[in-house]
Amino acid sequence: MNPYTNLQTFFKTLNSCNTIEGIESAIKNLVHRDIRLHIFDESLGDTDNEFLNSIHENLELFQSFIDGNPIFINNKTLYPILLKEQLIGCLESDKCDDNEINNLAIAVLVIALKIDNIRLSGTINKSLEFHNAMKNIAKIIETQYELNYILPIIGEILDTFIENHLIYIFLKTNGKMKLMWPSTCLDKAIPKKISQLINTKEVTYNKNKKVAFFPLLSENTNIGFIVTKSTDGEISSQEVYHLQQLAKQTATTITRAKVYAEILKYATLDALTGFYNRRQLDERVKQEVSHAKRKKSALCAIMVDIDFFKSVNDTYGHTAGDLVLKTIAKIMRGQLREYDIAARYGGEEFMILLPYTSIKEAILVAERLRKSVKNKIIDIEKVNTKNDTKNINVTISVGLCEYKCEYSAEQFIMNTDKALYTAKETGRNRIIVYKGE
Repeated sequence: MNPYTNLQTFFKTLNSCNTIEGIESAIKNLVHRDIRLHIFDESLGDTDNEFLNSIHENLELFQSFIDGNPIFINNKTLYPILLKEQLIGCLESDKCDDNEINNLAIAVLVIALKIDNIRLSGTINKSLEFHNAMKNIAKIIETQYELNYILPIIGEILDTFIENHLIYIFLKTNGKMKLMWPSTCLDKAIPKKISQLINTKEVTYNKNKKVAFFPLLSENTNIGFIVTKSTDGEISSQEVYHLQQLAKQTATTITRAKVYAEILKYATLDALTGFYNRRQLDERVKQEVSHAKRKKSALCAIMVDIDFFKSVNDTYGHTAGDLVLKTIAKIMRGQLREYDIAARYGGEEFMILLPYTSIKEAILVAERLRKSVKNKIIDIEKVNTKNDTKNINVTISVGLCEYKCEYSAEQFIMNTDKALYTAKETGRNRIIVYKGE
């Protein structure tokens, strides 16, 4: 085949490549022999430092190499790939004929530009992912303030952004560092090291630089750590920079959440759903029980639990779980009358008070609600970070209780909860009415 035609095909193939592996494949098609592409730039992924060091041992050859000249080592020809006079890689080839040598000499010039495009594209994409991660961590406290809820969300954001790393979050509790996310750390050296760094304010590494400890600082005080353990090579300088910034944002979010938690103890509404919170629910139950007893009016309670909600969080992420909670709350709101009272009882549980409602009417309300939830398709595509699932369905278990004059407010809640427990124990996605002990 005409060498010029070969080069034309190569340029066309190279133009469509978006990965280092694609470039290597295009080169092999150009000369039809064993070719290896070595990369010396860490921003492009794994760097072949061992190979670079083997060339560097011969200083005279190395100087010629970085000046742009091919060199010959161990029956191999090495073609340097230079970008702005910086050595970013090389081609390693078996002995070639004159045409192939000329083709490779031309090819390395174009390859350098293509590698630069891939590097720039990767940098831009990583920068966008980084800013999205920062923004998402900052936004968590718009709807959540409980640390046991927001820390798994932060952990998932970090885990998604930092590839090929294990992420751990520790917080200082009663003077000791406690693992908050995930639930276990199999590397016993990490908690041991954490205990030694409890007041450290600087990034610290282990000996092989595969584990790094990023302090979470609040008003210049260490409140915890983000720990990252590389499952591949050393932690890169770019990863260190990103994790330092993410640690700062995480510390800010945690500090604000603690402040908000104190303030919201005295609030009445749940930030995520807009329903009454548990504290306010207790007050409203007392009021409605007192009113029903005084007026001898009907009163029913509905307790709702989202079936297998933990599985939703574990499979699709806590942001998807939040979306499910908000969706269920919206469905409930659409089923209730103006004077009905809805509250987030805790986690994935809700409670509804139905004044002036008989048990038969309450069953109809509960059944409409159960069917509406079961038939609702929830679009999680925008918030699902763990897989490609776009839509999910969930079901609810429901417990009902009709108020009796001998019940206290606490007994009324407890009996409704017992009915819910029975619904969950007998198969879920069903309604159970409390019948007494």
